[in-house]
Amino acid sequence: MTAFSRADILLPKLNNEDMTKWSVVACDQYTGEPEYWREVEKITENCPSTLRLILPEAFLGENDEERTRQVNANMRSYLEQNLFDEHKNCFVLQKRTQADGRLRVGLIGKIDLEMYDYNKGSRSQVRATEATVAARIPPRVKIRMDAPLELPHIMILIDNPENTVIEPLLEKQLKKLYDFELMQNGGHSEGYLVDGQEADMVENALENLAQKLAAEQGCSAENALIFAMGDGNHSLASAKACYEKKKASPDASLARYALVEIVNLHSPALEFEAIHRVMFDVDNEKLISEMTKSLGLSKAYAEQEVEILINGNTEKFGITKPSSNLTVGSVQNFLDAYLSENGGKIDYIHGEDTVKKLCERENAVGIILPSMKKSELFPTVIKDGALPRKTFSMGHANDKRFYCEARLISFGK
Repeated sequence: MTAFSRADILLPKLNNEDMTKWSVVACDQYTGEPEYWREVEKITENCPSTLRLILPEAFLGENDEERTRQVNANMRSYLEQNLFDEHKNCFVLQKRTQADGRLRVGLIGKIDLEMYDYNKGSRSQVRATEATVAARIPPRVKIRMDAPLELPHIMILIDNPENTVIEPLLEKQLKKLYDFELMQNGGHSEGYLVDGQEADMVENALENLAQKLAAEQGCSAENALIFAMGDGNHSLASAKACYEKKKASPDASLARYALVEIVNLHSPALEFEAIHRVMFDVDNEKLISEMTKSLGLSKAYAEQEVEILINGNTEKFGITKPSSNLTVGSVQNFLDAYLSENGGKIDYIHGEDTVKKLCERENAVGIILPSMKKSELFPTVIKDGALPRKTFSMGHANDKRFYCEARLISFGK
């Protein structure tokens, strides 16, 4: 048995036009653009919307306790209004047409939190791909702890290049549950009911995948990495924390699970984009000198290579003494130690042009990193325990998960 299984899934009783107002992007997007969220407020005014059931992180620190109470009250109100249809013991196949026109296919079901461990070096079926920051968990726990519903923006990756788990569903005649445009250039979303024989097919395919991966990893299926976190790791970590607190409560059987979407790592619509580094307020010469000693920087070719920018000049170096399976890991290990000892600031930047512009400043050093290959994700998590923070970005903000499905996580008082 794998950690992913069928769930009792709630969907609102709304037409497609109203579903556009119902579904909003993940709460951790556009954190530096509160105007985005104010526009969402205008679009959803006086309408049922997942905006009322989440706390956008752009507004964290502004009456958090009152906002959390209101979110929970809104959840109870929607339930009392009988807003939802419940689809029992099923999956939902989601076809997401991204803003760039590419199709991303995912499957929504529940993850067993007993089989998830975000700690580095874990041997669980479900693992974090990047370091989990403990300080980011308590605010999310406060929101979830007394909530009657969960709405996930969690995306989990499976390593299935043979396309045996999700993709065969595209050939099936499934009942359509929704079909609507996503707001704010989010693309289009379609959902289909997966139950009965089709759901059996999915679970059998996952069992076969688990056995295959276990054989490749030289361990039991119970200890093999089957599900790697893509987006929403801190939300899943918060669900785990809530479950640990509720184990002795009547809600334990509901709290044990979290609703998630699994996506094939090898989907053509998923792209890993590098996140580059820029250091400010540093002694450029000293940083490069220490980096050369530590990582063995050389002009000769090496399996790990970086571009370093100083004062508008760019040079390529090979890393002859790597400390990690990935280039970004070797670089980050060095930078963490160097900045801790010598001071300076670091920023994580999307896009080479932005790095080049920032490195025109004095006492700024930029490091252009290569994009991680999809084939490196699972082996690196297995070998190194987790990726360095800010290793890669998986799609642009408007391509992230939008809230739609929900699940009961409390039996109520």
